[in-house]
Amino acid sequence: MRVVLASNNAKKLAELQALFAGLPLQLVTQDSLGIPEAEEPFATFFENGLAKARHAARLSGLPALADDSGLCVDALGGRPGVASAHFAPAVDGDDDREARRRAQDGANNALLLQRLSGQPDRRAAFVCTLVALRHADDPEPLLACGRWVGQILTAPRGAGGFGYDPLVFIPSLARTVAELDAATKNRLSHRALAATRLRERLREDWRIG
Repeated sequence: MRVVLASNNAKKLAELQALFAGLPLQLVTQDSLGIPEAEEPFATFFENGLAKARHAARLSGLPALADDSGLCVDALGGRPGVASAHFAPAVDGDDDREARRRAQDGANNALLLQRLSGQPDRRAAFVCTLVALRHADDPEPLLACGRWVGQILTAPRGAGGFGYDPLVFIPSLARTVAELDAATKNRLSHRALAATRLRERLREDWRIG
């Protein structure tokens, strides 16, 4: 089954392809189909994920999968939350999307450290909500959520991953997310937890696999 991923993030595509390996799904990014990114005006991961999935399904005519995820920091009242990707002011000036994304990640991380300066409570969680639709008007979206708890360091560590990965330390592993190999991250992450739950729903409700 060909499924449009409501994202243009190449690293997110790679993670999800690995997480859904073994199922007869061919994930393609909406960008490869000429579909622009959807508006994400809502305050929750579920609402934005559903909006993105409906947008991609409607413009592609395909089943759609959306991932809305972010970092929720206790001391900031759950922020940056749904605004995680654009926590800091937008970074301009580079035509290469991935280079611009890396620059935005750096700005987001710097702002997070600034907001938490002197704050003893560093607890945070990566949160992921996956939404799958058979078509744009599907009345029964499949929903799966995952939560991965850690602590925010005072300086980044590690060169892997993306986004806030270099700042989020997982005590049980004694490493930041950016210091984990891809196989470990894909086994334990918030996205992995959500994907495991969604695989069950896909098998049960869509009879896939």
